[in-house]
Amino acid sequence: MLRQQLRAVSSLLTTMTLIGLCVGMTSTLLSLRATIEGFSTMTTGIIMSAYFIGFLFGTTRAPKDIRRVGYIRAFGGLAALASAAVLLQSVWVDPVVWFLARFVSGFAISAMFVIAESWLNTMADNRNRGAMLSVYLVLIYAGLITGQLILGIADPGTFVPFVIIALLINLSLIPILATISSEPNSGSSGKVPIRFLLKQAPLGIAAAFIIQACYAMFYGIGPVYATYIGLSVAQVTIFMAAFIFGGLVLQTPIGLLSDRVDRRLVLAGVAAVGTLTAVVLSRLDGDTPYLIFTFMAILGGCLLPVYSLAMAHTSDYLETEQMVGATGSIIKVGGIGAIIGAPSVAALMQFGAVEFFFLLMACLTAIICLYAVYRTTRRPKAADQGHTVLTSLGHSTPSEELLSSLVESEAEEEDESEAPHVPLDDLPEITVPQQRQDNQ
Repeated sequence: MLRQQLRAVSSLLTTMTLIGLCVGMTSTLLSLRATIEGFSTMTTGIIMSAYFIGFLFGTTRAPKDIRRVGYIRAFGGLAALASAAVLLQSVWVDPVVWFLARFVSGFAISAMFVIAESWLNTMADNRNRGAMLSVYLVLIYAGLITGQLILGIADPGTFVPFVIIALLINLSLIPILATISSEPNSGSSGKVPIRFLLKQAPLGIAAAFIIQACYAMFYGIGPVYATYIGLSVAQVTIFMAAFIFGGLVLQTPIGLLSDRVDRRLVLAGVAAVGTLTAVVLSRLDGDTPYLIFTFMAILGGCLLPVYSLAMAHTSDYLETEQMVGATGSIIKVGGIGAIIGAPSVAALMQFGAVEFFFLLMACLTAIICLYAVYRTTRRPKAADQGHTVLTSLGHSTPSEELLSSLVESEAEEEDESEAPHVPLDDLPEITVPQQRQDNQ
């Protein structure tokens, strides 16, 4: 059954692997090119944060348009938008233009991921949802790693890597446009407020916020830091790839472990190891590149599963019908953390505190660890931890439910209490007189 379902979505998986490759190349490329062009660290951090601002808008607003025009056409338009944004950055090297283009990229890419994950969620069932989406995650990680390695052989000071990224984005359209799979059906779902989630699972929300800030710091400013400590361009790409490789290797084992042990203890454990690893990395310089790569893989293996652990922990305390709405709220919380992360560490480095890059990351992961341990003393573990961390979506929910929950605005809902509600039994009986027939 799983093999048949994977075959049915093979074109979508191929497309998203290429998109992951492009995402992996773009963030590192822009960070390196910004250094070459002489942009300040603060400017680079602000530019990189634009991606996460766009990502937040993409996950909350783009699905509304997706529902209007359909998944495949929306995906094609978004891919064209992302490709144009990358090419614009190659021909117009200006901080303001790059900020706007990065915003557009984040908007388009986030909506493309919403389409892909919604589609996969529809094709899967409760028996193999985790396995199917784990294959998806592994392919995405593989694409991210390959993107780093390709960048190692393309000079970031030229337009060539930008053209390669735009070309790959366009090529990624071929499999999904040629697919014969049917699009997901429409559905509906209510939103779950962030305030409610803070009461139900405060650890999940706090961990999602903090770890996304760490991700933004690493992907946005990590290449700048690697260059500062003396790594070459080729070594910077391995530096980034090692982090992702660690997540690729340890994502599944950590996920399976958290389904058997109290998820909060697993979260505390990986955060603790990540904290110690970040402290070690803060003491290393470019003279020991292979040692740096080894610890980067360990760091990625510990930190990349944290977001899915936070998502699964939150789902453990929710009803099935609440999980999809909760996903939209967690995405928003994580997006806000990502927006704050890159500029904050960039400001720190701008004032000469470059050596505090990994120490700041260690402080943030230590907060996750300590808070996870504290929460174990305040509440027993969830009765049924049936939500695998290999998935980022709820169980047995049509994909359109995710889209519906994401497009709901944060404004107050209409007060329906003013409308009178009459029980069906009290409705007056209505009779429809029969038409009189003319006498023949």
